[in-house]
Amino acid sequence: MRTRLPLFRRAFFDTWRSTLAWAAGLAAAAFLYLPLYPSIGGSAQMQDMINALPAEMTKALNYDQIATGPGYTQATLFGLIGFLLMTIASVAWGAAAVGGDEESGQLELTLAHGVRRVQVVLERALALLLRVLVLAGLVFVLVSLLNGPSRLGIEPGNLFGATVLFAGLALLSGTAALCVGTITGRRIHGIFAGAAVGVLGYVFNAVGRQSQDVEWLLDLSPYHWAYSNSPVANGADWAAAGWLWGIAAALVVLAAVALERRDVGA
Repeated sequence: MRTRLPLFRRAFFDTWRSTLAWAAGLAAAAFLYLPLYPSIGGSAQMQDMINALPAEMTKALNYDQIATGPGYTQATLFGLIGFLLMTIASVAWGAAAVGGDEESGQLELTLAHGVRRVQVVLERALALLLRVLVLAGLVFVLVSLLNGPSRLGIEPGNLFGATVLFAGLALLSGTAALCVGTITGRRIHGIFAGAAVGVLGYVFNAVGRQSQDVEWLLDLSPYHWAYSNSPVANGADWAAAGWLWGIAAALVVLAAVALERRDVGA
């Protein structure tokens, strides 16, 4: 009997060590940052430190929010170290999904076994999606567990919405890497594309918040789409979530069409 989703199963289970390593990194970040909040959050010393920083730096790092538990969690975990780790992981997986296989010659071997090209892209994208969801789900569980002991005061519904946006933001970078890696047949091109989505999104958000003259940059920033509403504190902007997830899906479709229409290994 034929195995269902064979490419997905191999892509997902063959990389369990990588998934476990990124999960450990996210867990370390959560346990490092969040328990510190009771000793520093909301204190006069913390407010004095924030006031002492240049206003531009405070806005760029989202430190204008860290006087509250939800704002602190948003700025440190979801908006900085967690965002960085999730983006790197997603981009690495996305770039390797098709572009990496083509560079190594594995893609031609896979297609020689009668596997459809669209199937390759869709099953590899599904593996990417599940790995991102596993990591995002872990963050949701860890923040939920630390919420009470760390006195963060985060509403469960807001945390869920923030996690959906967190996953969508990472997935957008990952699918950009998958799409460009598939179109070009080069893993490094996919890495550049995925990294550009993540890095430029963060930079455009930081710069766009500095002055009304450059506020238009915020419209180009997926990071801003996800976090402008401070979802950990105020709940998710579900329209923004729809854009993140919808564009990610469109990039997968584009990758599938591109692989169907071009020569492999050329």
